[in-house]
Amino acid sequence: MRRIKLTVAYDGTDYCGWQIQPNGITVEEVLNRALSRLTGEEIRVIGASRTDAGVHARGNVAVFDTASTVPPERFAYAVNPLLPEDIVVVGAEEVPQDWHPRYQNSVKTYEYHILNREMPDPLRRRESWHVSFPLDLDSMREAAAYLRGEHDFRSFCSIHTGVKTTVRTIYTLDIDRSGNLITIRISGNGFLYNMVRIIAGTLVEVGRGFRTPENVRDILNAEEREKAGATAPPQGLVLVSIAYPERGGC
Repeated sequence: MRRIKLTVAYDGTDYCGWQIQPNGITVEEVLNRALSRLTGEEIRVIGASRTDAGVHARGNVAVFDTASTVPPERFAYAVNPLLPEDIVVVGAEEVPQDWHPRYQNSVKTYEYHILNREMPDPLRRRESWHVSFPLDLDSMREAAAYLRGEHDFRSFCSIHTGVKTTVRTIYTLDIDRSGNLITIRISGNGFLYNMVRIIAGTLVEVGRGFRTPENVRDILNAEEREKAGATAPPQGLVLVSIAYPERGGC
């Protein structure tokens, strides 16, 4: 029996998130079905990040166990024809049998995309949040500085169920504009439920002048979800990568 690690990209628009659930089709379910068909075994993948409904990924990670003789690096080529066009396995490799994608030291990187112009763009509706009001990027960047480093992010978490601690470390948090597209890029050692979307929603409120940059510091200190901004919609969020430093990459 071998354990195979997959790097998976997907457009999450038409899925009820990653994790299997009774109320709709999920990315995990589709992967299980395709891999089971490929190997002739009952495959159950284990994902590193259980992205929510409508959230996208370029580099989510999953593992599965198999007795198949398919070379590890060929799994991507073999399974992609069995997947819908909005899910692609972009890489595959063998890992130790006890390697688990959620129990390793890792660096997760997300991007949140904001289309900042007066009118929406129908071609970008699946991959960005349309904000029609002008945003002050300097104020947003000033606010973002308070979030870098190790903090208790209880105020930026929707629920705490099953979480041992709400302390996380943000290594980088950058905000850039290219034309009318604003990208919030954030890397850290882990993220709480809806944490990135709440950060994005709060920074947009700063950008609109509804909050001062210093208010973000106060939100952190309050440790109350009600103090932070609204949760930004899911379609703007992309899981860019999950890097495992001990393995020398992602």
